[in-house]
Amino acid sequence: MDNRQAIGSWLSGPRAAMEEAGADFGYRGEQLGLPKEGPGSIARPGRRIGALVVDWGLCLLIAYSLITDSYNRAAQVWAPLIFFALIVLTVGTVGFTPGKRLFGLRVVALGTGRVSPLRALVRTVLLFLAIPALIWDRDGRGLHDRLAGTVEIRL
Repeated sequence: MDNRQAIGSWLSGPRAAMEEAGADFGYRGEQLGLPKEGPGSIARPGRRIGALVVDWGLCLLIAYSLITDSYNRAAQVWAPLIFFALIVLTVGTVGFTPGKRLFGLRVVALGTGRVSPLRALVRTVLLFLAIPALIWDRDGRGLHDRLAGTVEIRL
């Protein structure tokens, strides 16, 4: 292996290096019985981040418009609380937040398809810890989704 191949495998990541070596991981969501593309497939990171930005912006708008303070310190405290409530209530009832709906995403429970309020609460608490949401498995699910038994899919 020359230097270019070594650097290329490092840049592309361990999955690509293993696939070059002959390992077959399949597509994201295959182990969960989800389609490769289209409705019902695993949501891609770009859409998920976009939905998160929309939801956070909406919560900031609500906090700053409802809570007026000369230094807006109260709004900085309320925005995360509103965000938490938004996620728990909307994902636990209809399966998506306004941002997820805008980007064509939905959170479903594995097996049942419907996310219970308790499952939505567990998922949201883990999301707020940040680290579980940053650790992904080979299907593209965050640790918060794995522990809550949910998956974020495309509509």
